[in-house]
Amino acid sequence: MTTTSQQRTDVDVVVIGAGISGIGAAYHLATERPSTSYVVLDAGTALGGTWNLFTYPGIRSDSDMPSFGFGFKPWTHTQSIADAHVILDYLNEAVDENGIREHIRFHTRVVAADFDSEAGRWLVRTTDARTGEESTVSARFLYSGTGYYDHAAGYTPSFEGVDDFRGTVVHPQLWPEDLDYTGKKVVVIGSGATAVTLIPAMAGRAEHVTMLQRSPSYVLSMPREDVLANALGRLVGPERAHRIVRRKNIALNRGLFKASKRAPGLVRRALIADVRRRLPKGFDVDTHFAPKYDPWDQRLCMVPDGDLFTALSSGGASVVTDHIDRFTETGIALTSGQHLDADIVVTATGLTLLPFGRIAFSVDGAPVDLADSVVYKSMMLSGVPNFVFAFGYTNIAWTLKVDLVCKHMIRLLDHMDAEGNTVVVPTLPDAPLERAPMIDMSSGYVQRGIAAFPKAGDVGPWTVTMAYEDDAERLLHDPVADSALSFRTPAPQAVSA
Repeated sequence: MTTTSQQRTDVDVVVIGAGISGIGAAYHLATERPSTSYVVLDAGTALGGTWNLFTYPGIRSDSDMPSFGFGFKPWTHTQSIADAHVILDYLNEAVDENGIREHIRFHTRVVAADFDSEAGRWLVRTTDARTGEESTVSARFLYSGTGYYDHAAGYTPSFEGVDDFRGTVVHPQLWPEDLDYTGKKVVVIGSGATAVTLIPAMAGRAEHVTMLQRSPSYVLSMPREDVLANALGRLVGPERAHRIVRRKNIALNRGLFKASKRAPGLVRRALIADVRRRLPKGFDVDTHFAPKYDPWDQRLCMVPDGDLFTALSSGGASVVTDHIDRFTETGIALTSGQHLDADIVVTATGLTLLPFGRIAFSVDGAPVDLADSVVYKSMMLSGVPNFVFAFGYTNIAWTLKVDLVCKHMIRLLDHMDAEGNTVVVPTLPDAPLERAPMIDMSSGYVQRGIAAFPKAGDVGPWTVTMAYEDDAERLLHDPVADSALSFRTPAPQAVSA
C-alpha cells in the first residue's frame, strides 16, 4: 500500500541514477562546484547500474576500460576488457574517494518530475522501492543518468510452443541466482554482445552450448590486457599513462568506425579474415560470421582474446544459423528440419529501449511529449527547462560522452550564476527542423524502441553525430550561450508540494 510522507528535500541538483553516468555527474558537481548541493536518487540497492543489476555468466565490458572508465580516475587494473566485479570495485572507489556515497539515496524510485516556471524549480516525486512511501525533492536542476533501456525486463520474442518445453527458459537480464547449468545442454538464442559473452563463459561447465542465431554479427577479438597500457603504468605512473592510453584508444576506435564508413568492403574483409584465422580449417565462416550488412550498421561485438572462437574450436560450443520453427518438449525445432536438444534455453534476444526510466516529466503540469521533443547538443530537450541528460555513444565507449555532458553542465551552471540567471530552456528555431531518430543503427533493439525517444535535428546544436571529436568541440570549447538557449530569472517564490 502506498503511503504519503511529509519528507521533503531542497537541493540545487537532483541526479537520477547511481550508475556510471550518475556517478560522473556527482563527481563534477562535488569537485568543480563544491558549494552546490545535490542528491543522487536510485531505485536499486547498491550503486553501479548495469554492473550491479546484470549477473549473467561472464558479464564484462564491451569497450576498453581506459575509454569506458572516467576521465578523472585512471583505470589501473591489468584487464582492459574487464569483468563486472572489477568495474564495480572501480566505481565504488570513485564514489568513496570523492565523498559521493553520503549523497546517494538507494531504494528511491523517481516516478514524476514537474518544473514550476514561476519558481524556477523542479518538484521531483519519488517512492520508496521497498515500502511504496512517497516523498518529494525540490531542485533547481535535474540530471538524468537513467540509461536508455528498461531495467525491469529485456526483449523476448513470442516463440511458438514455448510452454511445451520441459526445460528452463531464462533471459540474461533476469538471471536466476540458483540456475545450475553444470553438465547441461544449453542453447543461447542470439548473436549480439550478450550472446558472445555467455557462450565462452558457460562452455567450460555445460555439457555443450549452442549459439542459435537468425543471422550473424561482426565479431572482433580484442586483447583482454593492454600490454602497452600496463607497461606505461609502470614507467610513467597511472595518471600520465591513463591520459596517453585513453587518447590512443579513442583514436583507434574512431579510426575503425570511420574506416568502416569510408571503406566498408575493406573493413568487412579484414574482420572476416581475422575470424577465419582463429577458427579451425573448414569452419563455415561465411555462414556464421559474415553478416549481410556493413560494419557498424550495427554495433561490433568485442570478444576478449578471441574467447568465443576458442570455445568453438574446443568443441565445447557450436554455432547454428537458422530460424526457429517452434519449441518442443526437449528443445527447439528449426525450419531446416534440425532439432537442438536443450535443458536450458537462454533468450539473449536483446534489450527493451526505454527513455528516461519511465519518469513522467511535465512543465507547469503539462506533460512533456518526449517523442515530439528535439535534443539540444545531445544533452538537453527542447522546451524543457533546467534539464540535462546523459546519453552516451553507440560507436565508442558510452562514458566518453557522459564526461563531456557533465563538464558542459558545469559550464552552463557557472554561466548562469555569472549572468544572474536561474532558468535555461532550449528553444526550437522558427524554421522547421528535419527530424530523425537519435540512433542511426539497424539493430533490432534500436528499431523496436527508438520511436519513443526524442528526435535529432538536422542543423546546428540540434544534431546528434555520435562523433567524440565534434562533441568535444561544442561541449568543451564553443560558447555556452547561443541563439537556441533562452535564459531568464523568475521572481522568487516558494514551491508548493
